[in-house]
Amino acid sequence: MTMNSSFARLWLWIFGIGYAVFVGLLLQTLFTPAPYGDLARIGRISDHDFGWRIDPPRVDPALLRGAPVAQADILVIGDSFSATHRWQSQLAKAGYSVATTYWQDIDETLCDDFDHWLEAGGFRGKLVIIESVERIVDFRLERSRDCRQMKKPLVAKPEVPSPPLDHVPGFALNWEGQIYAGFLTQRCTRAAIAGKKRSGCDQQTRVHAVPDGCALFSNRRCEMALFLGQDEASRELTAAHAAQLQAFGQARGTVPVLWMIVPDKTTTYLKPAHSRDFVKAFGDAGLGPDLFAFAQQQKTAMRDFYMPNDTHISMQGQLVLGDRMLQAVKEKLAAPAAPRGG
Repeated sequence: MTMNSSFARLWLWIFGIGYAVFVGLLLQTLFTPAPYGDLARIGRISDHDFGWRIDPPRVDPALLRGAPVAQADILVIGDSFSATHRWQSQLAKAGYSVATTYWQDIDETLCDDFDHWLEAGGFRGKLVIIESVERIVDFRLERSRDCRQMKKPLVAKPEVPSPPLDHVPGFALNWEGQIYAGFLTQRCTRAAIAGKKRSGCDQQTRVHAVPDGCALFSNRRCEMALFLGQDEASRELTAAHAAQLQAFGQARGTVPVLWMIVPDKTTTYLKPAHSRDFVKAFGDAGLGPDLFAFAQQQKTAMRDFYMPNDTHISMQGQLVLGDRMLQAVKEKLAAPAAPRGG
């Protein structure tokens, strides 16, 4: 009897500890905000500390809806920096009809039969804008180097594939998080701020101090921001990369090409001289707007040009980016056609 009583007390004691731990983890998760930035989500970093706090501007939904390819004046081939349709909305607002397709839909590759691919897809417009973030340009050019034939047809859906939040998320209990999500978020946030590695924390998200950060970002820990580790690992673009872009454009016999190379967030805030040889060669060849210099100007002209918890340009930043691209489009269409290369 005494043994049974002791066993029961031990079992209740173990159960009580387990229950207390469970409840503690649950409460911690419930009161930990669900992440709303891609870098915060990847690295399990607290958006209470690193989330943006400026409501984005509203855009007329009609300006966000893409045009059918056959009716488009401009075709955009882009990546996630074009997936919100926000910068394209400034072109639409100016009267251009814009269709957008994505690198992932064409196997990250541009091939020799690009002109035929456009024609077969029904595009009869005035201009193709090819957008790529800095860190993936080298990969995409390498894949395209020996490609002779586009493997997938031209498809451009009108809907916005990645609709952004239209307001700063308010407080809400995090019912969707895993039971240990709050614990991991706290652990990973502390580790990232301290520059330490911890199991369960994705090292692709890095926390870095940013000079004069509180003038640049709106997050609570505004002296710091989140950055993508891949940015730091990627090599610089060079004049040879610019020459490859130029050669591709010169080989086109029908529709002119405007290149739109978006600098990495790390380049914009931490390493402004990164890829400088490429930037000079790109500008000298007149391949497109200098968005590296543009980003240096805009990062101090507004808070959250890039989002503090995300690797992408903010929605307010995308609208000024759209204005810059509108200027580049007008200049490109007004310029005499360049002779086709051999």
